[in-house]
Amino acid sequence: MYWPMGAARIYSTNRIRRKEQDDLDGRDSRTSERDDPDAIVGMRTSRSGHLIATITGTTMTIWQASPIAVLASTSRSLSSISDYGTNVAVFIRPDACIVVVQTSNGFLITYSLIVDPNNRVYQAIREGGNQHKSTEVNRLILEQERAGLREVNIKFRMVIRIDAGIAAALALDNEIIVATKKPTAVQCIRWTPDNAGKQTSTELISRMAWMQKGSNILAMVFDRAMSLAIWITGDGKAYAVQKRPEASNETDESHGLFRGYAFHTPKDSSLAASQAAINARFSLLAVGCVGGGIHIYTARDYVGSIPLSHKLLAPAPLSATGRITCLSYSPDGYCLVAGYEHGWALWSVYGKPGASSFNADTESNDEHWLMSVSNVSWVNAGSELLLASINDSRLWVLEMTKSAVTGCFSSANISRTVLFTSSHLMLYRGFDLPSIATVSADASLWQHIAIPAVYLMNQRPIRSIVISHDGRYIAVAGRRGLAHYSVSSGRWKTFDNSEAENAFVVRGGMCWYQHVLIAAVESDQSYELRLYSRELGLSVESLLHVQQLPSAAVVLSMTGQDSLLVYTYDNILYHYIVSASDNAVTLIQVGQLALHGIVRAPARVRAVTWILPDFQLRDGDPSQDVAHATVLFLVDAKLVLLQSSMHEGTQKYNMRVIANNVEYFDLMRDQGTLISSPNRSLPDSPTGEASPITGLHADRGLRDSLWYFDGDSVRCWTDIEDLLTSASTENDRDLPQPVAIATDFYPTSIMLNRGIVIGLDSELMQRRDLQIPMFRHITRTQLFLPHIFRQCLSDLDTGAAAVLALRYQDLPYFSHALELLLHLVLDDEVDASSDAEESLMPAVVSFLSTFPDYLDIVVQCTRKTEVRSWRTLFAYLPSPQQLFEESLEKGLLKTAGGYLLVLHTFQELETSSEQCIRLLQKAKEVGDWDLCKELARFLMALDASGDTLHEALGRMSVQTTGETNGNFSQGGLLLTTPQPAPSLKHYSFKEKLLDSSGRSSGEVQATGNEGLLSPNGTVASEDYFSSRSG
Repeated sequence: MYWPMGAARIYSTNRIRRKEQDDLDGRDSRTSERDDPDAIVGMRTSRSGHLIATITGTTMTIWQASPIAVLASTSRSLSSISDYGTNVAVFIRPDACIVVVQTSNGFLITYSLIVDPNNRVYQAIREGGNQHKSTEVNRLILEQERAGLREVNIKFRMVIRIDAGIAAALALDNEIIVATKKPTAVQCIRWTPDNAGKQTSTELISRMAWMQKGSNILAMVFDRAMSLAIWITGDGKAYAVQKRPEASNETDESHGLFRGYAFHTPKDSSLAASQAAINARFSLLAVGCVGGGIHIYTARDYVGSIPLSHKLLAPAPLSATGRITCLSYSPDGYCLVAGYEHGWALWSVYGKPGASSFNADTESNDEHWLMSVSNVSWVNAGSELLLASINDSRLWVLEMTKSAVTGCFSSANISRTVLFTSSHLMLYRGFDLPSIATVSADASLWQHIAIPAVYLMNQRPIRSIVISHDGRYIAVAGRRGLAHYSVSSGRWKTFDNSEAENAFVVRGGMCWYQHVLIAAVESDQSYELRLYSRELGLSVESLLHVQQLPSAAVVLSMTGQDSLLVYTYDNILYHYIVSASDNAVTLIQVGQLALHGIVRAPARVRAVTWILPDFQLRDGDPSQDVAHATVLFLVDAKLVLLQSSMHEGTQKYNMRVIANNVEYFDLMRDQGTLISSPNRSLPDSPTGEASPITGLHADRGLRDSLWYFDGDSVRCWTDIEDLLTSASTENDRDLPQPVAIATDFYPTSIMLNRGIVIGLDSELMQRRDLQIPMFRHITRTQLFLPHIFRQCLSDLDTGAAAVLALRYQDLPYFSHALELLLHLVLDDEVDASSDAEESLMPAVVSFLSTFPDYLDIVVQCTRKTEVRSWRTLFAYLPSPQQLFEESLEKGLLKTAGGYLLVLHTFQELETSSEQCIRLLQKAKEVGDWDLCKELARFLMALDASGDTLHEALGRMSVQTTGETNGNFSQGGLLLTTPQPAPSLKHYSFKEKLLDSSGRSSGEVQATGNEGLLSPNGTVASEDYFSSRSG
């Protein structure tokens, strides 16, 4: 859900000064860069993300993260470097009050960071000059510029000598943990002595029974949210480690200071661990291997249950990538970045490959950020990626585009693709355009919306965004307050009173009910649901309604017509009804569901919705919804069903995990404005012929479908009722298999009424006329209909496939979807070589034969597949001769021309070319001279002497004027007969789905021959026939 955008910005403290000095000395600056004495060797970001510390061999620099600027810097003296060694690593205490620098001689130098609220590092001073129009925005900008950036002072604290040598270190809230070399041990050094005056404690590795004897620690990472560390040892293993509580350490020292479990054990040297990262949001542990791959593990508990989740393959061979230098998850956990010796790469949380620098031109104008990475950090709440290159003194900042789902998991955010950067929103408008325009990659389909500068100045970074289901309104929330926008009017509304804006923070999400924004907020240690109208200004007085909550909200969501679900940290799901009248809009609580003992950690819940039976939706009392509802939770990455049942008069709930590795899910029942009503009448058949499927009108289409993305494929259960029945404990049934739709891009939305999956892909632009490489995102689409048709036919549910096809038959690319269905099944049949009894082809052919484009679909399939597949295809079809006759009878002349190639390939074409002559006669009668020309060339390919063509023209009673350089003229038409090509030329391509970007949207790999085969194995110069009717 992350895509880089634009060109990387460069920040440096000394590069310009050194270049000027090199020019004065007459040296080549590029030569000096090969061994840059000012190269950044270490970088750390504070827990809040506001401060960044970088070090060179002799200097430490403190940066502000937003906007990026140098706040302070200190250089060590020559004597200090001589005594303690050069800088090799830097650590920041989580509160950013202390910075620790590790030196090459085994010393830790500590510094205090003191913020001076009265002094400023940079301050804008404007004297005279052009006076801008006095507006509120300009006034606030001037005030911020005059306020400047607060000064940060670096104060030396002490030097700590580690006689045993330093292998790795961690800076925590209360102490710094150091792994020593000789002896191999772990020391804990408190920032201040404890009550007993003790400041250090040590435990030898040899006394840790859970570690391999003789192990030494190479690297350590720690996550405060999980209270878990990963230790990487010299034998390539990775351990999940926790420090025992201090109280237990005092009472029982025999257990040691730490406890841990080995969860990664390499089977060979290429799988040895070298780097690690922790994802607290999804409870994942990432281990980078020496061979360039990454293993992802799921931390189920703290007692050693850490199974392998999935593996990430290196984006290129090890010779091209080099070893992994760093790993880091984005603050929200949705993206993983890996830095390599020769580049970097991105993946989604469960393994979908994203942008990468390994397809870049390595000779790209000194763009080191594309060629090597030593350190990475996420800043500005993940909106920017900070990169440090190997042997380079510059910092590179790459802006990231994120999906709105990363900040606010809302069904509307999934159904309508909304992206945001640090200062802009991007709204996909293809939902409001005709179907054929939706699948275009045109950049004009995206509406760019600038977030108000007034709000950004005070409340950046933006943390949460939500759009309404109808796409008319958008709301954003930063550190405090909120603002909302009307897509139709193009106007923002913000708080006029800064005190009212700063009085609350959005926590728990937002959603829209028509023009009313519902926000879960925290204000003065109280928790509320606030209702704001888009029609009114933002102020305390304009609040429509305030609903008090007993505890903070975790997530909230709209479901059905007017139901609001709010899940809170006290593990209770509250059900509200939005009551709207002419005078007021209020929330009325009608039920609640306590989940104690069912959900162990409320903070792990990412989304919640529920499914009500039809009878309850139509006639039920809303206060009884809780008793009848099936609750759908997304806990970490597990999609969980919670079904209610009555047992001996007692309400009971049964829980079942139905999917794993879920990045997001979409219950189509919640997308009322984007899908067809289940009761709408079906359209008529496109032909006047009676069809066996036109009577099936009582279906819901895909309105009851459930979709999710697992990092590999989009998966869909077409009928949620069938899923609920299978998941019930009363039925001893396995869950139905979801339909899998593989994509080569990251899917962002399911456009149900268009039959496509829409998503994004990243592209690195490097052109000769563009000196700076830039990233951009490309809109990608893929049809999901062929996969669902295949699943229905596999389940012997032809009726469901027929009714579903009837709903989508008006799409301009529906015939293409049927062609892809034939391709998918045919490729599987050819590769699997299945028995005739198990073959799906008869069902597919029977299904396709009910559509008027049946003949075109078959001939298109033959043109785009290998000849070896034709035998399998026509084993279940009427003979090519029969299909040719049928096409000729229906007037589909060009389609009939396509079957000539099949007849020729199967050696069924008569010597006299009777079929070709008949088709030529038909084409002459209707005046299709282009087809006549193509057929003439085909006859010349069959018989280079031209006798066959002369005979054909003679039988058509056409007077030939003789031969001139292989050309024949007839009735004003010049029939060109070029010489056949000397050899057979093959081509290979992927079937495209109306994607003007030139990128493939289909997944069918097809190969074939260019041109028409002649009897002696040669081909004509071009592909003759189109499947369009003549």
